[in-house]
Amino acid sequence: MFDKLTTRLSGVFYGWWMVVVGCSIRMLGGGFHLYGFTIFFLPITQELGLSRAATSAVFALARAEGAIEGPLAGYMIDRFGPRPMMLAGVVLSGLGYMLLAGVESYAGFLIVYLGVISLSFSAGFMHSPMVLANSWFIRRKAFAMTLISSSIGIGGTLITPLLAFSVQTWGWRYGAFLAGLGLMIVGVPIALFAKRSPESMGLLPDGAAPQAGKSARTGSAHAPAHEGRAEDEDVTVRQAMRMSAFWMLVLATTARVGVFNSITVHFVPLMVWKGATEQQAAAMLAVMAFMSLPSHLFIGWIADRVNKPRLMAVCMVIGAVSIAFLAYGDDLGSLWVFILLITFVEAIFPVSWATVGDFFGRKSFATIRGTMSFFYLWGPALGPVITGAVYDRHQSYAPLMSAYLVTFLISAVLYALLRKPQPGLQRRGRHE
Repeated sequence: MFDKLTTRLSGVFYGWWMVVVGCSIRMLGGGFHLYGFTIFFLPITQELGLSRAATSAVFALARAEGAIEGPLAGYMIDRFGPRPMMLAGVVLSGLGYMLLAGVESYAGFLIVYLGVISLSFSAGFMHSPMVLANSWFIRRKAFAMTLISSSIGIGGTLITPLLAFSVQTWGWRYGAFLAGLGLMIVGVPIALFAKRSPESMGLLPDGAAPQAGKSARTGSAHAPAHEGRAEDEDVTVRQAMRMSAFWMLVLATTARVGVFNSITVHFVPLMVWKGATEQQAAAMLAVMAFMSLPSHLFIGWIADRVNKPRLMAVCMVIGAVSIAFLAYGDDLGSLWVFILLITFVEAIFPVSWATVGDFFGRKSFATIRGTMSFFYLWGPALGPVITGAVYDRHQSYAPLMSAYLVTFLISAVLYALLRKPQPGLQRRGRHE
């Protein structure tokens, strides 16, 4: 009742408040985990006497864990809603960082990172906020997802410097403990505000009025149809997996996130390899996170107005150019160009998921997304390990640069060839 009264008084569609919730959760995940954990990479490697491949393997196993649990997590989100998974992600990640402060061995590092920190990270911080956007919006879906995704960069900009300061001032163990404590204190209250769908509150996606003769008070995420969108555009995961578009999206995403995650995990070591100090590298990481915001907003604003797959293809070409600056530049200026351009690759994360929503609908979005993650997350799982192994062998990241560039171009081609499944094919798949 309070939620509905607040909505009426403010005159703002309640879905935008759900975007605020999703943004806040993503800020925490981006700041503490995706961007922030690279701050701990070198200190943990050095104190525990690990190779970079061994440290990278922990991140790889975490991505593999996310891939394996993806379909189940997606089903649970579709079945019970995003809020329980958000709460699980916040609580487990917070406790995990606090436990990380006490690890004394590689085995302990593996147990804490995989068994606690990363156990429900993908479901809580990555899948659930996007499900909120897909459930509450149709016409403004890409923009809503963009706002949520771009908040990862805001989290990195605000939280990463604080993590870097705490690690440099008190050591990585105190920094990890404070990170876990702060994550739970802030994250739990935010997650509790999440609402499953507009229908659960007597509303419709995008704030549309209910159609004549139909009640919006179904309490379900699946009814009724909205402005020109046919119910037969919603498909099940089995139907989606029969479509070539599903597999092209999986392959393009695998190539994209495999390289991008390798760069993110090794960002500080990469910048040090190119001549920056660790302090300069931490500052560059914060700037990259900050610059991802305008890139996200710009690409997200365009995405609802143009062909999304072709837009993603263009962004991947820009990403390939950024790799060229990283590989062949010989000064800090080249690194700053790389940082600016690589943000366009990150900016298509929400556009990719908006495309999944456009292609396959709302009913099984989380399950389809989770099933896709079972396949594409092996890219970011193996990428950082391969990157670390190559560095350990050659004491240089140079042998990887051409592979990164070619992989981005392959992803660009796959996106450019992507086409939306025809409604007739979807109806036929429904009755098979």
